[in-house]
Amino acid sequence: MTKGDESGAAVVDFVLVAALVSVMFLALIQLAVVLHVRNTVADAASSAARYGALADRSTQDAQDRAELLLKTALGDGYAQAVSAEVTSSQGVSIMSVSILAPLPLIGLFGPGKSLEMSGHALIPK
Repeated sequence: MTKGDESGAAVVDFVLVAALVSVMFLALIQLAVVLHVRNTVADAASSAARYGALADRSTQDAQDRAELLLKTALGDGYAQAVSAEVTSSQGVSIMSVSILAPLPLIGLFGPGKSLEMSGHALIPK
């Protein structure tokens, strides 16, 4: 062997680069999961608010609808802190649905009640 022989260095380079690319790929997948959960919770809140604002529905119907949507799309752990209420702003009644859900940090697991989303809909007179 000569003094600058680098035989076997390609294997080490491959392992280091492959590990870095794998970590970056997993981080990208986790970001996609977080965005999916966030968008699903926001959609469930706004859809439930619109459903509860219908003429023959109540706040309990809106809360049940949000829980059903979350359980169907994400699982039981995401439908534990759902609330619905009717508020009034400048003489207009508004159905408001709020959801507190876990923010997924590793897979779908993460600290509970750290993602808060709410949906609003006008209640027709």
